[in-house]
Amino acid sequence: MKAINWNRNDNQIAKVYWKQNINQFWTEEAFKVSRDLSDWSKMTDDERAVYVEVLSGLTGLDREQGDNGMPLVAIHHDNMHEQAVFAWMGMMEHVHAKSYSHIFSTLISSRETDYYLGEWVDQQPELQEKYRLIAYWYNQLYDKKENVTPFKRYMAMCASVFLESFSFYSGFFYPVFLSGQGRMIASGEIIRKIIQDESIHGSFTGMVAQRLYREDLTDEERKQADQQREKLLDQLIEIEKTYTEKIYTKIGLTREVMDYVYYNANRALQNLGYEDKYDHEPVSQIVLNGIDTGTINHDFFSTKGDYVVPLNIEPLTDEDFNFDNV
Repeated sequence: MKAINWNRNDNQIAKVYWKQNINQFWTEEAFKVSRDLSDWSKMTDDERAVYVEVLSGLTGLDREQGDNGMPLVAIHHDNMHEQAVFAWMGMMEHVHAKSYSHIFSTLISSRETDYYLGEWVDQQPELQEKYRLIAYWYNQLYDKKENVTPFKRYMAMCASVFLESFSFYSGFFYPVFLSGQGRMIASGEIIRKIIQDESIHGSFTGMVAQRLYREDLTDEERKQADQQREKLLDQLIEIEKTYTEKIYTKIGLTREVMDYVYYNANRALQNLGYEDKYDHEPVSQIVLNGIDTGTINHDFFSTKGDYVVPLNIEPLTDEDFNFDNV
């Protein structure tokens, strides 16, 4: 056992990321999804289907990242302050996953929720293949610490960056596309908060991965890592093409989504210290408008938007801890 000392004047970058994660903390109960019901009632059946499908896919990916990806990266890390940041980010993945159920509880029935988060996710081949490819590298960390090499840790971090900086974004597109038009704004505010989180998750993990690559991998391991990293990204891109076509063709947004996917694939590479690889048309200005915090009224001190439920604090009493009737 070892204790962590947060008072030493070192690990400053990890402390900056820790503080930023804390500053961004939120939970789904703060957002009034009921305000979206009017917009929801005006959407076509295809638009509703796309909305529910992309959030269902994100639920599965976030849950896996919270259960496996971040905890495994953290367990095998050798810097306690950075380990703490990874652990916090893993916790937030579960907040993200729960937030989609929060949206569903207002927009669709329990029966529909059970179907989409059960059968639909389980049987959607591109979602399952996407995570299988990423989980392959996570699974390399299910081993004794002495058997987990820097190469395996680096590739797991690359997989994590690809998931959080890139693979999530075909799912994020539609909610922010709608909120950029002033539709489904409360749910879009939740997605915007998730995107803020994923942005620093990918940035932090990429930074640590770059150092690991530079300091701990041999020349031969770097060569192998370069090949495996490019292979993984290319495979994920091909899956995104098929997934995007299946989901978005019915509402005519396939091209716009793929431009956003390529844009974020390049951002993932940047997080790992590499140049852009994919050409694409400019990302939809409507989507950028949906992400831009300037398009929503915000509390300056909390950075929370105008679709947030005001905090209602009541003092605890002894009766609050009486569980006899539970």
